[in-house]
Amino acid sequence: MHIPDGYLGPQTYGALYGVMVPLWALASRIVRRTLRQRQVPFLALGAAFSFVIMMFNIPIPGGSTGHAVGGVLIAILVGPWAALIAISIALVIQALLFGDGGVTAIAANCFNMAFVMPMAGYWTYRLISGKAAATARRRWIAAAVGAYIGLNLAAVTTAILFGLQPLLARGADGRPLYFPYPLEVAVPVMALQHLLLFGIIEAVVTALLVVYFQRTDPALLEAGGKSP
Repeated sequence: MHIPDGYLGPQTYGALYGVMVPLWALASRIVRRTLRQRQVPFLALGAAFSFVIMMFNIPIPGGSTGHAVGGVLIAILVGPWAALIAISIALVIQALLFGDGGVTAIAANCFNMAFVMPMAGYWTYRLISGKAAATARRRWIAAAVGAYIGLNLAAVTTAILFGLQPLLARGADGRPLYFPYPLEVAVPVMALQHLLLFGIIEAVVTALLVVYFQRTDPALLEAGGKSP
């Protein structure tokens, strides 16, 4: 899902910087106000976990990659706004130090993986888990479903950004200047890969770790569930 440099035009990645800058500022304010002292180490661990798990990239047709993110798990433990910050940190380090994702596309990658995924997955988790006890089976099932939905929505938004490029930027000869494939190609390729493989991996990893926290420290699941 990491978008490289040169795949998005300036009118796209520039607009997404305009979207993400206020979201980063809002997330910082919310986290400073709501994050509990006990959760602070998990914010750092979440960034490290997301960084490591995203480094296992598998190339997929269309010029992108597929991988797990861990975004919904982080959101469950520390809240979705803290997850936005943690995953953004991981993505910035990957882009600047490892060339994994483009520098111009940092905001686009953060929008897809640090905003869309944890927000969608976390609220799906909250909707399904309801008022179930932290140790209830319903919690890890909700976490798996939330992770699956969150990752797939992030993949679709990535594909939409790709597929819009031929409509937004063409040369004098009519050829696309950036990503060359239209929506009807980009969306099915990205969606199918994540629906059939990467979303399942994300769901399994998230469910297993939620079960682990249920057995070792279920209070963490209760703390992360209280988010504005």
